[in-house]
Amino acid sequence: MSRLNWSEVAPDGAKALFGVHRYVTQNTDLPAELIHLVFLRVSQINGCAHCIDLHGRDLRKTMSVDKVLLVSVWDEVPHLFSDQERAALAWAEEVTRVSETHASDEAYAAAAAAFTPKDLVDLTITIAAMNAFNRLGAPFRLPVAAKA
Repeated sequence: MSRLNWSEVAPDGAKALFGVHRYVTQNTDLPAELIHLVFLRVSQINGCAHCIDLHGRDLRKTMSVDKVLLVSVWDEVPHLFSDQERAALAWAEEVTRVSETHASDEAYAAAAAAFTPKDLVDLTITIAAMNAFNRLGAPFRLPVAAKA
C-alpha cells in the first residue's frame, strides 16, 4: 500500500523537525559517529526500516561492519564499544522506552557521569529527535535503499 510522503504533505513540520536534526548534527560537541550510533539504536527499538538502513549505511562509512551489526546487542559485546558509546546507547534505550523505564535515577546517574551537562542535554535531544523521525518514518513506510 502506498502511503503519504509526510515531508511533502507537511513541509513546515518537516522543516521544523529537520531544524532539530541540523542542530544535533552540526551544532553540538557530540561526535558524529556517536550521534549515528544513537540514531541507529533508537531506530532499531522503534522498528523504522528506513532509518535503520540510512544510519547503518552512515556508520559503515567510518565503522566496521561487525560493530554496526552488533549495535542491537551492544551490552553483550562491551569490548567493541567505548565507555561513552555504551553510556549513550544505554541512555538512548532508557529514554526511548521512557513509558517503561521512567528514565530511572540509576540510568540518569550513569549517563550524567559519562557526559557534561550540555552534552547530556544534547544527547537527549538527539534521542528525542530520532524518536520523532521514527514515528513518521515507520507509519508512512519511508523507502529503504537496501537491495536483495
